[in-house]
Amino acid sequence: MTLSDDLNFAEHGGEFEEATPASPVVFGIAFTPKIIGILVGVIGIAGAAYIFLNLLMPAWESYQQQQAKNTELQAQVDQKKASIKQIDKVKDELAQATQQKVQVLGLFANEKTLDTLLLDVNRLVESGNTPTSINGVRAKLNKFVPVSQKPEPITDGSLGLLVDGKLQRSSINAEITGTYEQTQSIIRNIERLQPLLIINDYQVTLAPVESRSPLDKTPLLVGPAAINTSFQLQVLMPLSAEEIAAAAAKAAPVAPVAPVVPKK
Repeated sequence: MTLSDDLNFAEHGGEFEEATPASPVVFGIAFTPKIIGILVGVIGIAGAAYIFLNLLMPAWESYQQQQAKNTELQAQVDQKKASIKQIDKVKDELAQATQQKVQVLGLFANEKTLDTLLLDVNRLVESGNTPTSINGVRAKLNKFVPVSQKPEPITDGSLGLLVDGKLQRSSINAEITGTYEQTQSIIRNIERLQPLLIINDYQVTLAPVESRSPLDKTPLLVGPAAINTSFQLQVLMPLSAEEIAAAAAKAAPVAPVAPVVPKK
């Protein structure tokens, strides 16, 4: 072999080295560093996606469920707190309503005040008298007669439909004698009595003038003339729960009964 042949062999050997690939080849694809880097990146992304889908997503969904549960429980707690506050408010309103009911019921009469009403009215009439001359007009109670023995429930709408079947009244026919000033003062004092009273059928007539003495029939008028004042005094009293139920049942209209037609 000559030197030229050796040189040619060296040249051919260099070509062989250049033709030999430096990267591994799989299925005809040369895995260069760039391709390997891309594959590693893809594998990393796929692994991250796998971890996200299989590990992080269930954990995130569980967190969301716990968060929703906590929100719901907090809403229930807030609702219960609001209910407790509402209960306290209702209790306060109930206590206030009960107190107002007691105050309102105190304005009405009862059996005790009805029994002492005659004494109260007579005391008011006598309080209108002042020390005067022997010929002065002296106020007095001429008549105090109850219309009925027992109070009657109010169902005629005379005091308004809202109180029908809830109140009862006892009517008393009364008559007093006195001057105009005395009568006015007595009526005002009667209206100021604690039980709630209504004065109806107010009528006034001039009272006959008293004589000088049993032997002298000549009328003697000294000072203001006396007048007779008659009126009906209505005493209002609340009905009990049982009496309200009985009055409602009594006032309820009775349904007509259909006639029975005999069968042929």
